[in-house]
Amino acid sequence: MNDFKFHTVESAPAESKAILEGAEKQMGRIPGLYSVMAESPNILQAYTQLHQQFTSSSFDAEELTVVWQTINVEHECHYCVPAHTGIAHSMKVDPALTEALRNRQPMPTAKLQALQDLTLSMVRNRGNVEPAELEVFYAAGYEQKQVLEIILGLSQKVISNYVNHVAKTPVDKMFEQFAW
Repeated sequence: MNDFKFHTVESAPAESKAILEGAEKQMGRIPGLYSVMAESPNILQAYTQLHQQFTSSSFDAEELTVVWQTINVEHECHYCVPAHTGIAHSMKVDPALTEALRNRQPMPTAKLQALQDLTLSMVRNRGNVEPAELEVFYAAGYEQKQVLEIILGLSQKVISNYVNHVAKTPVDKMFEQFAW
């Protein structure tokens, strides 16, 4: 049986309630991903903390979007690709970049391409990247700090992508227009 519970503030375990209330206050509703994760307060807290840490990393809005969407697309996450398309729009990321990511097309700049290439290599090779890949990344203007921040973003996306796969989380209404 694969019926995951989608919690409301009222039905959630006590340790998840504050996060759900905060999400509802900030977004006007509880995202489906949060309502599933609420069953395990630990995963909900870990995910929201990773999100906060990644969004406060050295990456700008375009770079955050490249890391998130590269992982989402590679993992074929039916929920996160549309959600991060909407998030990218709210962060004023060029829609052409978002569409290129959704459609596995080349990035508009060499620097963003280097970021996408290393992120994709990290995912596909489970972190076992070649020294030459790192050199290309560094030559594009990135540093070791950003290698580690890709891993941070990947940690966040593994949680959400995998939860959405196993729970079959429906895409939230506010992101349905970005279905993938």
